[in-house]
Amino acid sequence: MPKPTPKKPSKAATKPATKKTSKVTTKAAAKPSAAKTTAVAKKAAAKLPAAKTPAAKTAAPKAVAKSAAKSAATKPTGLAEGSVAPDFRLPRDGGGEISRADFAGRKLVLFFYPKANTPGCTREAIDFTRLAADFKACGTAVLGVSADSVKAQDSFRDKHQLATPLLSDPTHAMLEAYGAWGEKSLYGRKFEGIIRSTVLIGADGRVARVWRNVKVDGHADQVLAAAQSL
Repeated sequence: MPKPTPKKPSKAATKPATKKTSKVTTKAAAKPSAAKTTAVAKKAAAKLPAAKTPAAKTAAPKAVAKSAAKSAATKPTGLAEGSVAPDFRLPRDGGGEISRADFAGRKLVLFFYPKANTPGCTREAIDFTRLAADFKACGTAVLGVSADSVKAQDSFRDKHQLATPLLSDPTHAMLEAYGAWGEKSLYGRKFEGIIRSTVLIGADGRVARVWRNVKVDGHADQVLAAAQSL
């Protein structure tokens, strides 16, 4: 009986398994893991200066703008008490001009009113006229100021027999210098105009008191009391 011929092993069976496994293992070892790559990237990003990142560039201008807005909001406006009273030279009722220098070494009251011959302004001017002798007794001069023309001031004086000189400032230069010109509101409408104000200047030429958004009733008496106390 003939002997059975032995079968040759297949190529797949004779091919070393270790060779393929070795290549796969080598490639896996050469390629860094995703977790390691992410960690390295984060470490490198942390070393970069904050100003160079897009977020920092965007935030910086916003922070500066916010700071500037806050500074503007808190900045004091108007004429400060203790400051040197601004100079002025304006035409007055009856002709001629009046300047700040005319009252050097004397106390001076400036009352700024919105418009001649209107109810509130008329009562205020009459009250200062009523106390004219008392102001003079304590060495204090009184001037009224508005943006009305000299002709309108003449009419205002004659109609109500006012004793205080009335200055005309149609350009608003003095009104602005003394903080008496600014934004106002009436029935929800905003506009620029004269803010009823009074400024008391001491004999030293400095602002002693400032009244804003004046309420007419009793105001002239308050100003007289302040002038007498200087």
